[in-house]
Amino acid sequence: MRASDKHGSDAKGAESRALRILSQAVTYLTGGAMALSAAATLVCLILIGWSVVMRYFFNAAPVWVDELVGHLLVAIVMLAVAQTFRRGEQIAVDILVERLTARGKRLAMLWAALVTGLVAVVLVYSGWTSTVLAHTLGLVTEGHLEWPVWWLMILMPLGGALLLLAAIETAWRVCTHQTLEFGSPNSEVAAGDAP
Repeated sequence: MRASDKHGSDAKGAESRALRILSQAVTYLTGGAMALSAAATLVCLILIGWSVVMRYFFNAAPVWVDELVGHLLVAIVMLAVAQTFRRGEQIAVDILVERLTARGKRLAMLWAALVTGLVAVVLVYSGWTSTVLAHTLGLVTEGHLEWPVWWLMILMPLGGALLLLAAIETAWRVCTHQTLEFGSPNSEVAAGDAP
């Protein structure tokens, strides 16, 4: 969600410099994370296709592909979650939110940002403590790859930190009545009108 450059600020006030800087940072960070998530998705597609061809045509399926795809799935989810939230593509009960007044919609969006921020804090804290513990104990994954577990665990606080930044940006925009712009060009809404 970013302030709209096409339509300027809404009647409540101009976007502050600090919010603009935060928004740009969050845009670049979550965009980069989403690009890595998309790349990991393509790698999974290629690996699974290759594994199927090897299994059914050459009777020589690589045993490590399923394991690697499972690990990449963690990266896909944790790297994409913040951008998904920023675009307003998270699971929501639209039928209820659509019936709210503009003020009610703004409060619902603020509530969503606050709850998302709380979940992000839990992800950061528990993910970081788990990562440190796994690193300290030298834990490795079970199976053929036997990678250090902390390589996977570090994705939780990373994704949580990105999600927390997106939640802070959303809450700030809602509280200052700034325009929110979701993924598609036709989906720009005022902070009080967003789902």
